[in-house]
Amino acid sequence: MRILIKGGVWKNSEDEVLKAAVMKYGLNNWSRVASLLARKSPKQCKSRWYEWLDPSVKKTEWTREEEEKLLHLAKLFPTQWRTIAPIIGRTAYQCLEHYEKLLDQAQGRDEMDENDPRRLKPGEIDPHPETKPARADPIDMDEDEKEMLSEARARLANTRGKKAKRKSREKQLEEARRLASLQKRRELKAAGISTAKKYKSSKYIDYGEEVPFEAAPPMGFHEVGIEETPKVSLGLANVTLQAVEDKRRDEEEKRRRKDDERKIKRLKADNLPEALEMINKLNDPSMLRKRTALSLPAPQLNDEELETIVKMGADAAALQAQSADSATAGLVQSYGETPGSTPLRTPKQTNTILQEAQDAIARTAMQTPLFGESNPLMNETDWNGAMPTPKPSIITPNLYAEQARSGMTPGATPGATPGATPGRGAMTPMGGRGGITP
Repeated sequence: MRILIKGGVWKNSEDEVLKAAVMKYGLNNWSRVASLLARKSPKQCKSRWYEWLDPSVKKTEWTREEEEKLLHLAKLFPTQWRTIAPIIGRTAYQCLEHYEKLLDQAQGRDEMDENDPRRLKPGEIDPHPETKPARADPIDMDEDEKEMLSEARARLANTRGKKAKRKSREKQLEEARRLASLQKRRELKAAGISTAKKYKSSKYIDYGEEVPFEAAPPMGFHEVGIEETPKVSLGLANVTLQAVEDKRRDEEEKRRRKDDERKIKRLKADNLPEALEMINKLNDPSMLRKRTALSLPAPQLNDEELETIVKMGADAAALQAQSADSATAGLVQSYGETPGSTPLRTPKQTNTILQEAQDAIARTAMQTPLFGESNPLMNETDWNGAMPTPKPSIITPNLYAEQARSGMTPGATPGATPGATPGRGAMTPMGGRGGITP
């Protein structure tokens, strides 16, 4: 006699049966759900649903905020993964698995070692098969699996008894008759033929056919012209519904595409170089977007003004070189760009997740205070509340923005020029155009 032990790796067929059973029986009747699966118990079905198949389970990559929240909550609630999981929005097993992964990364172990006790050895059974992806079904399934699938299909479709079969067949026939009559009425209405109901109730008003409380206006003194009484179009007697609704655009586009393919195929057979040239022309990116001419703004300075500026700078440099006296050297200034300091680099951002993982490892390996040894050094973080404190994003300092705030824009008049006349530190030096002082 074959002894069947419930459990093991989940398969695709079992997952699909479990989804259909949950849709039929709900989330509070796991014994009836498990009766459809011969190799699974009610507890395993419930765990599989809440750990993997539930649409609310997040299976995406962990974000930085989720990792920070996980490490902080693990410090506040050690080993209480059922409490931590709903706060983060993940399952308890996902939180535990990712927490161990972060600790391994902090210790420099990316992959599990061969001697790691968490690694399954040959012959061992996975203790958490409900949290793993489903395995593909074999081509030649066992007889008990085939029997389980046929039983589940019969129960979920509810077509086991004769009465259920008859009821479903009658329901399908009634739906087919209704659709046929509806299509017939639509075609007759489009052809201009009104199909009145066979049985009319004179007791009630049909608001779909008549206007309630309609009062016909009295005839006027003047005769109504021909244009006031439109004629009913009688040209729709032998017109089909397709002609009334016109041609469908998708069918017309499909027909044109087939015609183009047939023409290209014929052209390839008759004249292959011409066909290749036409295809290359259609695939040319220049055909999709026209190249426009480069439009530049009009120059603000002409050639004469540029020559004048160059001469003025040369004259000022010559006068400054001739003046050897330090007292008059500050009268002639250079109007070049103000030299700025070297732009600062982006400050290095601390890896808070790695620090918290190292602290968690240190707390786990901490000895009792009775030994008298010193406590391990902890990284100081500002996570004091129930949630980690979000840090402001570090931005590269903008040298030009700081100069604009202080009034020192590049190319502006320097505020305090070394060697300038005392008492005029924040004013424009007197040596103006061409270095000629008044």
